[in-house]
Amino acid sequence: MLEGKEFEAGDFYMSPEGYKVFTEQYHLKRGSCCLSGCRHCPYDFKKTKK
Repeated sequence: MLEGKEFEAGDFYMSPEGYKVFTEQYHLKRGSCCLSGCRHCPYDFKKTKK
């Protein structure tokens, strides 16, 4: 999460299972890839299964 920042409209949505899903907008504001394989990663990181 961005330190000291509040979420803005469009930064995330709630999945049907109740999880917070961050959007591309949030990831771009974050400024870097977290290497977690996020659903809306704008940095084209694809987590590979072993």
